[in-house]
Amino acid sequence: MSNKYIWLLAVFVLGITVSTSSIASDAIQPTAAYQAPLASESLLTDIANVDNVFLTVVGERGHILRSSDGVTWQQAQVPVQANLSAVIFVDKQHGWAVGHDATILKTSDSGDTWHIQQYLPQLDKPLFDVYFRNQTQGIAVGAYGMFYRTNDGGKTWLPEFHAELLSEDDQEYLLDLKETDEHAYAIEQGVILPHFNRVYADGNLLYMVGEAGFAAKSTDFGATWQRLSAFYNGSLFDVSRSQKMSLLAVGLRGHAFRSQDQANSWHKIELPNTATINSIVTENTPTIFLLGNAGSLLVSHDDGESFNDHSLQDGKAIVNGLVWQDKLILVTEVGVKTINLSELN
Repeated sequence: MSNKYIWLLAVFVLGITVSTSSIASDAIQPTAAYQAPLASESLLTDIANVDNVFLTVVGERGHILRSSDGVTWQQAQVPVQANLSAVIFVDKQHGWAVGHDATILKTSDSGDTWHIQQYLPQLDKPLFDVYFRNQTQGIAVGAYGMFYRTNDGGKTWLPEFHAELLSEDDQEYLLDLKETDEHAYAIEQGVILPHFNRVYADGNLLYMVGEAGFAAKSTDFGATWQRLSAFYNGSLFDVSRSQKMSLLAVGLRGHAFRSQDQANSWHKIELPNTATINSIVTENTPTIFLLGNAGSLLVSHDDGESFNDHSLQDGKAIVNGLVWQDKLILVTEVGVKTINLSELN
């Protein structure tokens, strides 16, 4: 079994899904995240550039921090201690974060405070990514095909099961099971799909990648999906488009792929090391950065045809990052790291 943070399986535990609304579990009440002086040096998993005004990062134990300079970080008030996986803002005020226990959090005050829209520890199951195209319409995805949608800014989150992403054999199996054993059918729905690791918006298209070579695209904001032809049998952790319109996908053990025909065909990119790649950075830069385990930092100046190795000497996993001003800001297993772009030419 693998997921976006395969090297953290000892920390992040997976489970089973059930249908739910956007409320906290009555059985287990959340505990607020501790204010930790060293939160900016702890495990961090995602980072967002908010209108080029400030940065927001999320990570373990419900840590959410904000910075206006990429150097000094202030920790927000967060009502859960769940490990957080992803964060997104649609404007300067409104943002969402997702993570373990199927947690979904929202802020309406630029990330100063966050409140719970969904918290379901009984699932023992993580959400890995979240995407909003405006203040009302969003989706959140995660382990074992977990998929939630909101059309009201997160006041309600409704689960969806996308059977079209299964093989024909699995679809037939589920139909047979539904007719013969509805209880087993409900359980199987929660485990039969692969982990959905990342959603990427490419204009009007959505791409989604995940476990065991899973890759799909949608033209209707995820209402329906078309599974892409298999081009790799290992887990994929990110997909992104370069400024020159090449599509890249990355995953386990240094596997990276490039498509120049709208994901109809892919060719493998030979990388200088075999560390698992967690994320791709293409936004706000003509340079492509691949970020991964063991300090892996790979840089391409030729639209992904080749990469140079600028891996960090400390060997700590880099989970995500972005280009901000003249720096590459990284979130890692030991906190925030900043590199001047001039050092990566």
